[in-house]
Amino acid sequence: MNILAIDIGGTKLAAALINADQQISQRQEISTPASSSPQALTTALTQLVSHYQGQARCVAVASTGIIDNGILTALNPDNLGGLNQFPLQNTLENLTKLPCYLLNDAQAAAWAEYSQLAEQFRHIVFITVSTGIGGGIIINGKLLTGPHAFAGHIGHSLADPNGPRCGCGRTGCVEAIASGRAIAAAAQLELQGKNARQIFAEAQNGNPQAQQLVENSAQSICQLIANLKALLDTECIVLGGSVGLASGYLQQVKQQLSLLPTPFHVPIVAAHYQHDAGLIGAALFAAQAHSVQ
Repeated sequence: MNILAIDIGGTKLAAALINADQQISQRQEISTPASSSPQALTTALTQLVSHYQGQARCVAVASTGIIDNGILTALNPDNLGGLNQFPLQNTLENLTKLPCYLLNDAQAAAWAEYSQLAEQFRHIVFITVSTGIGGGIIINGKLLTGPHAFAGHIGHSLADPNGPRCGCGRTGCVEAIASGRAIAAAAQLELQGKNARQIFAEAQNGNPQAQQLVENSAQSICQLIANLKALLDTECIVLGGSVGLASGYLQQVKQQLSLLPTPFHVPIVAAHYQHDAGLIGAALFAAQAHSVQ
């Protein structure tokens, strides 16, 4: 039977049925509630899963934030409307009456992308550049989660000690400079009030400020990749997310990385599963976990 996969992001909630061949059906999306009320997210999840009653054997979740022992906490509260300590596993198990398996969304996406690259690489890092910035790390074919499910939160590594304050509480995080939210926050004058998608469109049309904002983001991701290469000697970087997959962005990151010394060079590829990587990875993870129980 199918797996019901749910992807909880800073701007949208997505759900779909995924079969054993990783084929997606009955996909739907709704907006992530802006409210910090736990009831708002519960109501949204209720709406989302109501379409799938009796069609799945378990639930697989990929969510932004830290998921530890079934509890969801947003490291950067801006990305989930201030939501904190939300009992995600219990909520979904009560709603669906099915076993529920949870991963951070970037960890899930890394697992999906690794399934496509395993014949070539044993060590990869997935980077999502979207509303926020996250990562998933595969070392010797195993997903690194850490004892507190914190591994892979690479968007909260330091990019600029004099940079803007990040929603996590630190100053100058990669997420505070390179994410879609950060790009929009840094916009001035004629670009003020535009979102990242609109700023990318302005950059394509030749707006100098928009081009600089995109370049700053790509440069920050380039330096993050160099740091990851030095720390992990990773064999491949997979870039995903709405910003990471935007037209021309991958090429900018590659170009800037090519200017660094050779030891920091590493292949960079676009996410094979595009915007479905989190859903697919969560389903793969859940299928494996469910089969051993």
